[in-house]
Amino acid sequence: MRKIRAFALRLRSLFQHHRADNDFAAELESHIALHTDEGIRSGLSPDEARRQALIHLGGAEQTRQAHRNRRTLPWLESLLQDTHYALRMLAHNPGFTITAVLTLAIGIGASTAIFSAIKPILIDPLPYPHANRLMMLSEMRKNQAPMAVTFGTFQGLSQHNRSFEALAVFKPWQPAATATSEADRPERFTGQRVSADYFRALGIAPILGRDFQPLDDRFHGPNVVILSDRLWHRRYAADPSIVGKTIRLDDALFTVIGIMPASFENVVNPTADVWAPLQYNSSLPWDGREWGHHLHMIGRLKPGVSSLEAANEMSVILHAQAQIYTKGYNSSGGPPDFIVVHPLQHDLTQAVRPALLAVLGAVLLVLLIACVNVANLLLARGSQRSAEFAMRAALGAPNGRLAQQLLTESLLLSTLGGALGMLVAAAGTRALLVLSPPGLPRLNAISVDATVFLFAFALTTLIGIVVGLVSTLEASRHDLNSAMRQSSGRATDDRHFTRRALVVTEVSLAVVLLVSSGLLLRSMNHLLAVDPGFDSSNLLTMQIQESGHRYDSDAARLQFFDQALNNIRQLPGVVSAGLTSQLPLSGDQDIYGIEFEKDNNALADAGFRYAVSPGYLETMRIPLLRGRLLNEGDRAGAPVAVLITQSLATKHFGAQNPIGQHVRMGPDAGQSDHPWATIVGVVANVKQQSLAIGEEDAFYITTSQWAWGDEVQSVVVRTTGAPATLTHDIQQAFWSVDKDRPIDRIATMDALLAATAQERRFVLVLFEAFGLVALALAAIGIYGVLSGSVTERTREIGVRAALGATRADILTLVLRQGMTMTALGLAIGLCAALAAARALDAMLFGVSWLDRLIYIGATAILFAVSGIACLIPARRAATIDPMQALRTE
Repeated sequence: MRKIRAFALRLRSLFQHHRADNDFAAELESHIALHTDEGIRSGLSPDEARRQALIHLGGAEQTRQAHRNRRTLPWLESLLQDTHYALRMLAHNPGFTITAVLTLAIGIGASTAIFSAIKPILIDPLPYPHANRLMMLSEMRKNQAPMAVTFGTFQGLSQHNRSFEALAVFKPWQPAATATSEADRPERFTGQRVSADYFRALGIAPILGRDFQPLDDRFHGPNVVILSDRLWHRRYAADPSIVGKTIRLDDALFTVIGIMPASFENVVNPTADVWAPLQYNSSLPWDGREWGHHLHMIGRLKPGVSSLEAANEMSVILHAQAQIYTKGYNSSGGPPDFIVVHPLQHDLTQAVRPALLAVLGAVLLVLLIACVNVANLLLARGSQRSAEFAMRAALGAPNGRLAQQLLTESLLLSTLGGALGMLVAAAGTRALLVLSPPGLPRLNAISVDATVFLFAFALTTLIGIVVGLVSTLEASRHDLNSAMRQSSGRATDDRHFTRRALVVTEVSLAVVLLVSSGLLLRSMNHLLAVDPGFDSSNLLTMQIQESGHRYDSDAARLQFFDQALNNIRQLPGVVSAGLTSQLPLSGDQDIYGIEFEKDNNALADAGFRYAVSPGYLETMRIPLLRGRLLNEGDRAGAPVAVLITQSLATKHFGAQNPIGQHVRMGPDAGQSDHPWATIVGVVANVKQQSLAIGEEDAFYITTSQWAWGDEVQSVVVRTTGAPATLTHDIQQAFWSVDKDRPIDRIATMDALLAATAQERRFVLVLFEAFGLVALALAAIGIYGVLSGSVTERTREIGVRAALGATRADILTLVLRQGMTMTALGLAIGLCAALAAARALDAMLFGVSWLDRLIYIGATAILFAVSGIACLIPARRAATIDPMQALRTE
């Protein structure tokens, strides 16, 4: 307590020092007067008596300082003095202060904004208990990408594994909520069909009601549903009595059995608001939906079990399962070779991780350039203040005190930059949310929270210390004599070496960003030039789902879609229209097996399955390469006709004509007792998943000849004018057949095409912005060094001019100095750019990371900008009047 009280008294004295100083001065003066009187009485003159009194007391100023140190906190007092002095100095140099603060604000703000996005995606654990034990499981064939699992695989693994506490599968579900009045429109919810252990695998339970039980997830089981807190509040007014009541979805009554917590974050499908049991047939009929690759599997590992051990066990179980259910696996392209097990976080982020890391690298380069620029500004300012520092040293100021002053100024600058940077970070975070690609996970978790503030504070402090140390070390290199010889050429060279080295660093870092931006820009141009396999102009798309008991039969489904399609085709402004089970570049992924008769019962291939209406391919303008397209004659009961893509035709028939050859598809594949379908045409390859993915095998069949009726269809409409203008009329054409059918995912085909490149565009926009900032900062750095050099070499330039140097000679002298720094920075930067480009290779499309055009272009741009930055101080140097320069000196 005594120490705390003493500290408090010292702190109070620090802020009330004027009264304490006055009191002590009066007391000190009384002591001096007493000693002076004694000296006079001993025969000394008044002046000598006072001098002896001061000597006896050890000096008035020294005594005051010693007393001040005992009653206050000297280190805090000196810090406050340094801060006050630094504020005065910064206020007297507004140009320097504004430039330095804005430069740091851009660097710190951009870095903090990017960190706010990367933190919840790549750093924070997922919002589940023991999230590191959550795994995603996929089927995989050799030399192919991982596939969604079949229900047959899930059932075998869940029954026999010993590695997982819980396994679950899920798939999207979009139930329709019927309109409650004539003024309402039907609403489609986003949800999931899940197996019974889904929430137990995640480690989350409903906050109201109960979880799913195994009896809920049996074939033809009860209609039960769990609601999200968001939907519970929005549609049901957060009424707790809703649990146990029924709601109508897809014309069927569902009993609400639970409400999820408000904090529940469903990372695998953030928009899901409703969950119902999967209710697949556990007897696994070989020709049922249980063998489609459309389910995603998640599991919670038991403690102490590694993902590798789990994968090995799962693959063993899979091989045994494949021997039992050969027919089922053959209907979906054959059994997979093994099971892959990845952490859920890795699975969620693997698509965006390269892009985020690339952006992080770019923003760190910008931050480094900003720090280098501010360090250069401080060095230039220190050069101008070298005489001041020399004078303070001559008057007895220790080196530590001068270093503390410089560090205080640097920290103050970085603090101001950090404060403004937080505003930049807040705006940047909002911009990231707008620009972010649709596949970016955990978007709702991106924010400037306490951890981000702590990151910004640490970053600001680190920058202040590092930049301050650079200035301090540079200032310590000059002694008193060198500081007094500011006009000598040698002193100028010594003083500018560090600043020139920093400019070279800036240029080299700017080269890295320019080359990276150029490669991404060219890659984007190549990607957007890819032929998607269809004509996207004037195409409007929307998705509609028929559901409910009125559509239990395939005939009723076909009638609904046929009638709606006829209504659409009669609308003014409609050129043609068609329906498809999956729409290119929309995220749909429906893959089935396909077996060719000529391959002698070889295992079926897997290809995208398009169940379409006659007229769909004409509407999409997918080129016909051989044979004919599907037509109205290809209906139920007629011989089954199929179209295959060029990639399938080339793979299986080479140069031979595939027309008239026979295939089996989907549930018929691999079944010797099932009839063959006939190939009637070959069409161009269509990009289904992404413009960046190569040839994708696919087959087309009419909706009426496919084994199962599709509940969800996408309509494509080609119009004479702007497609969006017909949105309302097309919706009415559907609602005139059934007013309770919700319609969503309305988009033009051009918009879907652009969305496929959104991730690359996101990275490109950020790289371009960072590249421009880096270029501007590098130019400012070059200009600053040359401008300061011209100012300090005014006498030298005047002497050169007086001795006969022409303006062209002086211009060349300054330009050569600037362009030498640029050339050296370019040489270093191009080497670094090669390494950065190699790291970006996975994000490039249609362009090599060694593309010479990009490297030449980046070099030319940097030389041009550097030349402009050099020209301004060079012209000023060339106009110096030698007489005026010498007279001033």
